[in-house]
Amino acid sequence: MARDSRTTKSSLLRAATDEFAAYGIAGARVDRIAAAAGYNKNLIYVHFGSKEQLFDAVYEAAVQEILEAAPFDADDLPGYAGALFDFHYAHPHLMRLSRWHSLERSGVLLPVAEKANSAKLRALAAAQGEGKVDAGLPPHLLLSLLVALAGTWAEGTPEPIGELTGAAEIAARRHAVVVSVGRLIRPGAPG
Repeated sequence: MARDSRTTKSSLLRAATDEFAAYGIAGARVDRIAAAAGYNKNLIYVHFGSKEQLFDAVYEAAVQEILEAAPFDADDLPGYAGALFDFHYAHPHLMRLSRWHSLERSGVLLPVAEKANSAKLRALAAAQGEGKVDAGLPPHLLLSLLVALAGTWAEGTPEPIGELTGAAEIAARRHAVVVSVGRLIRPGAPG
């Protein structure tokens, strides 16, 4: 049974996502990716060119997934942070991909991420200009803090053991993120 190019590429991307999330670029092995996808490793090079380009394709797909799951809303930044928290909790492997990207591909900004970040920064600047969001921090610093707060308790983040467990602990963490962002962006809040 012949497989089409789209199916091959999709299978390779799924297998590569798991491999890169676990091992990063340096530790990932194209042999394992190909075996997990059920293809010859040469198809990785045919479809993606190199291991780094395959990683970029995987990371770009992850960024797109995050953008769709947690749409940015400058008028509801606490809600945005809560949606990011939910996404990170439900997709810990994508948070690991983001960390690997920061470590191994820092400085490589993919078009989908660059476009999304530019739009977010413009929206934040507009909200600050309208007095809806405290203008005490430049938009790029504020956006970095929002994203960092949302990922505070992502898998692999060291933390002290809390009193709550299970769903109650997750809800308490999410609440802490949402409240923190609300306090951070409130216009006129004491600094």
